[in-house]
Amino acid sequence: MRYSVFSLIRNAFSGHTDWPAAWREPEPRAYYDTIIVGGGGHGLATAYYLAKEHGVTDLAVVEKGYLGSGNVGRNTTIIRSNYLMPANTGFYEWSLKLWEGLEQDFNFNAMVSQRGVLNLFHSDAQRDASARRGNAMRLNGVDAELLDREQVRRMVPLLDMENARFPVKGGLLQPRGGTVRHDAVAWGYARGADQRGVDLLQNCEVTGIRVQDGRVVGVETTRGFIGARRVGLACAGHSSHVAAMAGLRLPIETHVLQAFVSEGVKPVLDQVVTYGAGHFYISQSDKGGLVFGGDLDGYNSYAQRGNMPVVEEVMEMGLQLFPAFSRLRYVRQWGGVMDMSMDGSPIIDRTPIAGLYLNCGWCYGGFKATPASGWCFAWTIAKDEPHRLNAGFRLDRFATGHVIDEKGAGTTPNLH
Repeated sequence: MRYSVFSLIRNAFSGHTDWPAAWREPEPRAYYDTIIVGGGGHGLATAYYLAKEHGVTDLAVVEKGYLGSGNVGRNTTIIRSNYLMPANTGFYEWSLKLWEGLEQDFNFNAMVSQRGVLNLFHSDAQRDASARRGNAMRLNGVDAELLDREQVRRMVPLLDMENARFPVKGGLLQPRGGTVRHDAVAWGYARGADQRGVDLLQNCEVTGIRVQDGRVVGVETTRGFIGARRVGLACAGHSSHVAAMAGLRLPIETHVLQAFVSEGVKPVLDQVVTYGAGHFYISQSDKGGLVFGGDLDGYNSYAQRGNMPVVEEVMEMGLQLFPAFSRLRYVRQWGGVMDMSMDGSPIIDRTPIAGLYLNCGWCYGGFKATPASGWCFAWTIAKDEPHRLNAGFRLDRFATGHVIDEKGAGTTPNLH
């Protein structure tokens, strides 16, 4: 069924009891042309674009839990393309363009809200860096506006502009950035993939990857062996563990990243705001809660939880920017496991094993990249070669020295 105002009215007469299931619950077949391991945003987007753009419908997505149970439902929902390095600028701008037409494309309300992303700066050096980034963005056709102190004050009146240690001197604004409802993205891609014949296999954990004569031939799962000609790995923080089943050692580490939400209040913050003197970012959800986050926890972990020092640090930075928020209660916290690459940029590439493909290393930027990641990974699998947008995200760049050092910190926790 196509969602529309007419289907909504029609189902209203039956008390909304006749809506069909959003996707099927098929039994695994013995063999598929292609298997995607990971039923999160990137895996589901890859399956959707493989079916839609390349006609690959003999395809299954295998997920150890339920669809969207990982990082796609455990993030702060921010989308943007305000990157400096050329390899990242084109990729993330393509992702933002896909976000802008996503809801019409897969016929699902993902609540795309282009409210603007404002990166604050607090010194002359940071102003110069913001101007450089903004100029690079505009040279690549990406929207950017450098705001002075008074423009920022008018835009975000609750900001403490006179902070004794880090006074706000201005900001770099990307008006087309914003937020998206994270779990709705997973549901929309899942529904769109299912409608095109893709089998979505939930509660089907991969326990091994079978390789013969240097070529992948399928995956071992808790529901039996499933053969395949091609296998794509989109497992986020579990990428190292899953790739090791095929004998691969990846240049990534897994860290916990916490996020928080406050009690709901009336609209007080129209934009996404990031702190230039510390790693803090905040926006307000449609339900009124303030959604915010900060640094990684300083240890390797696969647990979807965090520790108290990071909670304290994030709250401190938030109140440095917005003292008025000290009156609010924060109501919940969650954690996602981040696959941190050594240069802060992702990996979308073939592996040394024929028919095995890799999508990982998303660091802090995984959610905003979901559409372009799926689109480029689908191209790479279907064509057996990278698209020009992900040509720089090669697995061997750490051996050749062609790193994309966007952040300059990699996985070193004390530098984030």
